[in-house]
Amino acid sequence: MGTRLQGKVVLVTGCGSSGPGWGIGKAVSVVSAREGAFVYGCDRNTQAAETTRELILAEGGRCEVATVDVTKSGQVSAFVEACIQAGGRVDVVVNNVGIAEVGGPVDYPEDKWQRDLEVNVTSMFLMCKYALPYMERQGGGSIVNIGSIAAIRYSGVPYISYYTTKAAVLGFSRAIALQYASRGIRSNVVLPGLMNTPMIVEPLKGVYGDGDIERMMEIRNRQCPMGHMGDAWDVAEAVCYLASDQAKYVTGTELVVDGGITAKFC
Repeated sequence: MGTRLQGKVVLVTGCGSSGPGWGIGKAVSVVSAREGAFVYGCDRNTQAAETTRELILAEGGRCEVATVDVTKSGQVSAFVEACIQAGGRVDVVVNNVGIAEVGGPVDYPEDKWQRDLEVNVTSMFLMCKYALPYMERQGGGSIVNIGSIAAIRYSGVPYISYYTTKAAVLGFSRAIALQYASRGIRSNVVLPGLMNTPMIVEPLKGVYGDGDIERMMEIRNRQCPMGHMGDAWDVAEAVCYLASDQAKYVTGTELVVDGGITAKFC
C-alpha cells in the first residue's frame, strides 16, 4: 500500500473489465485505492464494476461504483454529482472507456463509426464537462485520458475509427491542459502500446493467427522490442503517476507506455 493518492477522490470510467483478467480500468481502480484514494467508478456492466469494488474492499480500500452509460449526458451528470455527494470533491478523472473494432474507411459501417465517436471521444467530453467546474471551484485537479499509440502510429491493423478517435483524444486533452493550466487543473494522456488485456481478444482474434488466440498473443509479443506485450498494471502505474502530486508540473503531455514499439516504428 502507498500514499501517492492519499485523501484524493478518483473517478474512473470503465472501472470493470470486459472479460476475465485485468482490464485497464480495473487495474487503475485497484492501484488508486492501494495508493490511498477513494475510488468512485462506473461501468455499463454492473457485475464487472461490482467485481472491482469487491476486490478493493477486500484489501481494505474505499470504493463505490455505479452503472453508467458514459455517452449519455444525463447519466454522466448524475454520476459526477453522486461522486461529489459521496466523496465531497473530485480530484482526479480517469477517462478510460474505449472500444476498437476492425474496419477500414470504405467498409466500416456508419452506425459503428458514430458509436465509436460517442464512446471514445464524447464520453471524455461529457465527463470533463461536468467534473471541471468542481475542480475549478476546489482549486485544482487532474484529468488523465487513456489514449493509444494508434493516435500517433499505424499499427498494421485496419481500424479506422480507432485511429481517428484516439488521435482526437490528444487534441482534446491538450486544449483542456492549456485552458485550465492557470487554474491548477492538469490534463494528460497515457498512450498504451500493444497490451495483453481482455479488450483485445474479440476485435483482433480474426486479424492475427486466423482466430487462434494463443497464436495471436505470440505474434503480438514478437512485435514488441521487449519481447512481450505490456499489461494493465503498466498503464495503471503511469496513470497513478500523472494523477498524483508527483506530476504537479506535468500537463499537456502524452506518456507512451509501449515497451519501445513506437520508437521501432519511427
